[in-house]
Amino acid sequence: MDARVKPAHDDWRGGSPCMAPDNRSRTAYIAWMRPQDILTPVPAGLYCKTGNFHIDPVRPVERAVITHGHSDHARAGHGAVLATQETLDIMRLRYGENFAGRTQAVRYGEEIRLGDISLKFHPAGHVLGSAQIAVTCNKTCIVASGDYKDVRDPTCAPFELVACDVFITEATFGLPVFRHGNAADEVGKLLASVALFPERAHLVGAYSLGKAQRVIALIREAGYHAPIYLHGAMEKITHYYQSRGVALGELLPVHGMKKADLAGTITLAPPTATSDIWTRRFPDPVTAFASGWMRVRARARQRGVELPLVISDHADWDGLTATIAATGAGEVWVTHGQEDALVHWCQSKGLAARPLDLVGYGDEEESETLAEGEEA
Repeated sequence: MDARVKPAHDDWRGGSPCMAPDNRSRTAYIAWMRPQDILTPVPAGLYCKTGNFHIDPVRPVERAVITHGHSDHARAGHGAVLATQETLDIMRLRYGENFAGRTQAVRYGEEIRLGDISLKFHPAGHVLGSAQIAVTCNKTCIVASGDYKDVRDPTCAPFELVACDVFITEATFGLPVFRHGNAADEVGKLLASVALFPERAHLVGAYSLGKAQRVIALIREAGYHAPIYLHGAMEKITHYYQSRGVALGELLPVHGMKKADLAGTITLAPPTATSDIWTRRFPDPVTAFASGWMRVRARARQRGVELPLVISDHADWDGLTATIAATGAGEVWVTHGQEDALVHWCQSKGLAARPLDLVGYGDEEESETLAEGEEA
């Protein structure tokens, strides 16, 4: 057996062999399976009846395959979870040691067999440990991308293009208006503002998992070597990134700092923290927000953001369309986001396409709230 092909743990055995009624009809059944017979949208999420597992289920299930650690994809309470080691670690940090009955870690490129189903994890370029899941049965390959981006990120493995028959794509920024540009240029705007207003503190709202660490890494690459301060809600996951070898420089907790000492500094905080009384501890703060949604200036104004930074961990319109075309998929399923526009684009290119209409997934940049005890 190929050393990269790994049988599933006991929790992952027992999937129905392509759900054939008996062994005599099994081969014939496999031969005419349609993609929708392999993966099917159900209320809990995408379900593989053949392997008896869900991908990123929105409610507790017996067996869950998780693409990455964001809370709209990774939930606690499953009987068994299959994911990368980083995703399992992040779930453990967020939900505690007993977040699932059993877990199994998978490496990128490693193949897991569940009867006639093959699962393989490929980098998604979204956050640390994020993965696309390639589900193959009888040479039909469906790639569930989870969330992904196709641009460089110094804090996670780069997106890997996977040829497939069916590509399941997100559509968070699935409108032509969303073109993110160069993230390094946005960080340049932040550092220019820090230099221009040395008497003011700069507060950067960023999601705690992935975005915050990427922004810090980009700040360091731009030549800023002073300490960067963290809201308490940022600390655990950011220190975990450092433990995995991600270089982020000197990071300090903002808690306990004197107001005057924070002039001219940069602090990373969850977006919700930058708009409440917590900000009063900073001298005349400049509020920034790192998000793809900052392309829409009205959103920045509504949130009271003085310095919008268009930095996203999702593919923009050009990234989505280029990736779809490059996979070679003849069929595209579109989920969580601006589904209709992307479906229309696919159909205009001669591809079969449909929205999955899954519920329970959202943009973590917009929805993150602070847990009790996370105030800095």
